[in-house]
Amino acid sequence: MTTDEEHIRPEGVDDLTVEALGSISEALEAIEIARGHLYALHRITGTADLTLGKGVQQLREAGHAELADRFERELVGRNVLYGRWTFQIVEEYDDGYYATFKRLEKEARDTLVEGKRHLYESEMKEDRRTRGRHGHERRPASGA
Repeated sequence: MTTDEEHIRPEGVDDLTVEALGSISEALEAIEIARGHLYALHRITGTADLTLGKGVQQLREAGHAELADRFERELVGRNVLYGRWTFQIVEEYDDGYYATFKRLEKEARDTLVEGKRHLYESEMKEDRRTRGRHGHERRPASGA
C-alpha cells in the first residue's frame, strides 16, 4: 500500500503540536463558515435593496408617491453600517481578519509540519477506521 505522505506527521513532531494545529485548523474552518455567512448577508441584502426598489416603484405607480418618496429617501441604497454597503464590509473582513488568519495558519503549518494540512484529522481517521473493510479505505484508489 502506498502511503499518503502529505498526511503523515513529520518525524519529531509531538502530539501537542499536532493537536494545536488541529485546533487552529478547526478555528479556520469556523472562520470560513462565518465568511460564507458574510457573503450571504451581502447577497441577500443586495437582493432586498433591489426588491425594495421595485416595491417603491409599485407604490408610486399605485398613487402613493409620498410614501414611496419616504422609502426612497430613508432606505433605498442606505448604508447597512456607518459609511458601508455590504461589499465594503466583505472587503474589509477579507483583507484584514480573514487574510491575517489564513496567513498565520499557513505559516504555523509551514514552520512546524512542512506545510502539511489536516494531520490531526488524518491521524483520527487512522485511529477510527476499520482496516480492510469496504468504505474504510485509507485513501482513494489510484486514479480515482
